[in-house]
Amino acid sequence: MTPPALQPARPHIALSWDEIQRDAGLLAEKLRLLGPWRGIVTVTRGGLVPAALIARALDIRLVETVCIATYTGERAGAPDILKKPAAAGDGYGWLAVDDLADTGATAKALSAVLPKAHLAVLYVKPRGRPLAGNFVKEFPQESWIDFPWEMAFPG
Repeated sequence: MTPPALQPARPHIALSWDEIQRDAGLLAEKLRLLGPWRGIVTVTRGGLVPAALIARALDIRLVETVCIATYTGERAGAPDILKKPAAAGDGYGWLAVDDLADTGATAKALSAVLPKAHLAVLYVKPRGRPLAGNFVKEFPQESWIDFPWEMAFPG
């Protein structure tokens, strides 16, 4: 009996805090031209850091969360909406922020909850790109992005 073929490892791309800070600033400048915004809805957990940086750059103090679980480790599943953003209504005038539009599953779930919000993400992959209103950089679909807030704590 022959063993099953091994899947090639996904290439990992590690991003630094400095890269995140720079790219959030670049995204904020794009978004400044589209505002003013009533507030930001951030997708937890990945969107929390980018949303904080963008909120600061755009002087937005009203920040709401939408909690959507899509991944377990590196395995994607069906989006599970754990909490809706009550303050944002249908999303009119609101900016929705996430770290990455990968397959587009989270973006589609977000669009169902906030159909009138504008989605901005730091990064996209080809399958998620059509759903992102604004982004800074595109990565290959087969890559895995290692964000600094997802790294193991030392010790």
